[in-house]
Amino acid sequence: MPRVQLPAVTPKRKTWNKGRIIGQKRPLLPKQVWAIRTRLEITGNLRDVALFNVAIDSKLRGCDLVRLKVTDLVTADRVRERASVIQSKTNRPVQFELTENTRESIENWVFMPEMIGCGFMFPSRLHDRPHISTRQYGRLVRDWVTAIGLEPSGYGTHSMRRTKAAEIYRKTGNLRAVQLLLGHTKVDSTVRYLGVELEDALSISEKIDI
Repeated sequence: MPRVQLPAVTPKRKTWNKGRIIGQKRPLLPKQVWAIRTRLEITGNLRDVALFNVAIDSKLRGCDLVRLKVTDLVTADRVRERASVIQSKTNRPVQFELTENTRESIENWVFMPEMIGCGFMFPSRLHDRPHISTRQYGRLVRDWVTAIGLEPSGYGTHSMRRTKAAEIYRKTGNLRAVQLLLGHTKVDSTVRYLGVELEDALSISEKIDI
């Protein structure tokens, strides 16, 4: 009796992104920034308060944020009001402001006894690393957003970079200013990064009632 060849059955694989939000990470809203900052201040974690505030103000990529040196932000025992760093991706300088609240959190952190002799703003607690890694920074961001009830898969380190930039664009519509603050070489990159065209189209559409 001839054998019947049955079709091969491929086991069903779990979709890698099932239940996750993929694509561009969302910026935080002002009320969410306030909620995270308040929680961090209550816990008394001076490093994380400074890291969070600097991340929002600087609008730096994670790789540049974790490599910030104390001398980038502090000179002659005084926290700078403005700072400038060379971006690792473009090898071009980018400037950013440090608001009063951020300057205060930096001062509270860098003059702690545990920071004596540290060259980096956010040193690693692991002996073989001079500063925290981008992966560790990503885990911290996930913890921060989870703590205020947000879905962590919708947010990441680029959420921190986009937060103030998105708010500046929302309030002013000045793409050139945002481009300079983000250190983009082309305004097209800023348009894509902020999702400007879609946001503008939706805003216009919402105002039209027919």
